[in-house]
Amino acid sequence: MARWIAFPHDARDYARDADALERDWARLHRCDAEPFPEDPAVAAAWALFHAGRFQQAAEAGAAAAGAGATVANKALFVHASHLETSEKARLAMFTDIIERARSRARDEPDDANAHYWLAAALRRHGQGISIAAASAQGLDGQVKGALETAISLAPRHADAHAALGAFHAEVIDKFGRQRGKAHGADAAAGLRMFKEALALDPESAIARIEYANGLMMIDGDRRMKEAERLYAEAAACSPMDAAQRLDVERAKAQLQGE
Repeated sequence: MARWIAFPHDARDYARDADALERDWARLHRCDAEPFPEDPAVAAAWALFHAGRFQQAAEAGAAAAGAGATVANKALFVHASHLETSEKARLAMFTDIIERARSRARDEPDDANAHYWLAAALRRHGQGISIAAASAQGLDGQVKGALETAISLAPRHADAHAALGAFHAEVIDKFGRQRGKAHGADAAAGLRMFKEALALDPESAIARIEYANGLMMIDGDRRMKEAERLYAEAAACSPMDAAQRLDVERAKAQLQGE
């Protein structure tokens, strides 16, 4: 695996030993409803992830197998979304996540995060190709179906609710409200998902970012002030780990027009 770009901020506050990881687990994973791992090797991979050591976390999670697939997928996704500068490398990472998540979903169909990471990577992969190519592959239906499965298995999965809201918004942005319905998108359903995500994880920066983006895609400039408020709230969130820090920094950059 090629050398990844290092986490660009001070990660000392995010380093945790095994006891601290277990103590903070519920707050760290309010976003994804992931249970505390039974396998110490998977727990160690999560400690690497939360401390911003994404490459090591991905490698350790993949080596642990089983539930390690989730930490491997999340580490890949966060690095690809926030730090990777090569579009080719990003798409390769999303493809890796898709393959691992599909395999995990086949082996453990009740693992909500297998379905969630499949949807998340398919969604981002679709953003990197043409609308025609994404439509030909049926990506919209696959993303929606996987997210709905994740939510049915883990009703308190805040990130899955936010991602489903983003699905509705992105399809409406691509096709319009009327044509979007043929692709399973509905504005009211999308806004409801965003609100549910924040109800489940009130301190989430990424839920606010997704909500702000969704408002602009669904209703345009008339929701600008509300979107700016959500970005300001996201920028003011207190991150519990390196991944959340990257979300907060993204919100700050958005407010600064970067």
